[in-house]
Amino acid sequence: MPSYAYFHKQFVPLSQAKIGVMTQALHYGTAVFEGIRGNWNSQQKQIYLFRLREHYERMHDGCQVLNIDLPYTIDELCQITGELVERCRFQEDVYVRPLAYKSSESLGVRLHDLDCDFLAFVIPWGPYLDMDKAKCGISSWRRPDYNVIPPNAKVTGLYVNNAFAKSEAIGKGFDEAIMLTPDGHVSEGSGENIFLVLDGKLVTPASDNHILMGITRDTVIKLAQQELGVETTERKVDPSELFAASECFLTGTAAHITPIGEIDHRQIASGEIGQITKKLQQLYSEVIRGDNPKYLDWCTPVYKHPENSWIFQGA
Repeated sequence: MPSYAYFHKQFVPLSQAKIGVMTQALHYGTAVFEGIRGNWNSQQKQIYLFRLREHYERMHDGCQVLNIDLPYTIDELCQITGELVERCRFQEDVYVRPLAYKSSESLGVRLHDLDCDFLAFVIPWGPYLDMDKAKCGISSWRRPDYNVIPPNAKVTGLYVNNAFAKSEAIGKGFDEAIMLTPDGHVSEGSGENIFLVLDGKLVTPASDNHILMGITRDTVIKLAQQELGVETTERKVDPSELFAASECFLTGTAAHITPIGEIDHRQIASGEIGQITKKLQQLYSEVIRGDNPKYLDWCTPVYKHPENSWIFQGA
C-alpha cells in the first residue's frame, strides 16, 4: 500500500516528496527530527499515535536550539500528523518521521539567514530491535559534550555519532551499542535510553549524563511508579553496575521496551527477561494500543470511523 508525506504544505504521495541536492540541511545536518509511533489495535480497528503532543513539544525545543523557525504551532503539527496517518490507511504499526529543516538551496556553514520548512512521512515499521533479548556492547564511541552538540536536541547531524556506535556494535556481533559519557559513565544506546534494576528499584542515567530525555523513558518511569510501586533513581551510572544489575533494558519510541540479555558477552543475571521488565513490557503494550483507559490521554486515535478504517478518509 503506497504511503503519503506532508511536503511543501500539502499531502503528496511519498514517492513524490523530493528535496533538491543543494538543500542546506542535507549537507550540514541542520535539521531536527522526531520519531512517533502509531500503534495498531486490531480489535478496535484503530491506530493510536502515542504521546503525539509531547513529541512535538520536544521538536519545538530542538528547533529553538537550531534556530529553526517552525512554521506551525504544536496543535497544527498534531492535526497535520493525524490527517497524514489517516490518509495512509495502514492496518499495522507505523512510524511517523517529522523533520524541521533548513530548506534553503544554499551552501555555506551557518544557521542564520536560511529558510526553514517542515515535512513528515509515514511508513509501516515493526520492532526496531527484533529480538526477545538484546546483546549489547559498550562502545568506543562516546556521547558528545554539551559544548559540541546539545545531546537533548534530536539534531540530524548529531546522529552520525550514534551511527558510528551502532555499526561498530553490529560489526562486533552485538545487536546494540551502549554509549558512555565523555567522562566514562553510562549514557544511552545508539537510539534508546537504558535502565537497570538494582535492589528491586530502577536506575537510569540522569539528564546531565548526555542523554536524550526520551518520551518512552518518561513513560516507563511513570508506569513503574504508578502501576508497580517501583521508584526510579536518576543518577550517574558506572559501567561496572551494568554487570551487577538483576535486569537491564532499553527504551525508545522505535525499540519500545527491549530487555538486555548480555553486555560485552557477559550474561546479565540469569540472561532471561526479568520480572519488572516483563511487567513493564505488558503494561506499555496495553497503554500504547489504547487498551488501558487510565492512560488514554496519551493516545491519539487516527481513524474517525474505525470500523471503516480501510476506506479513504478525506479528500
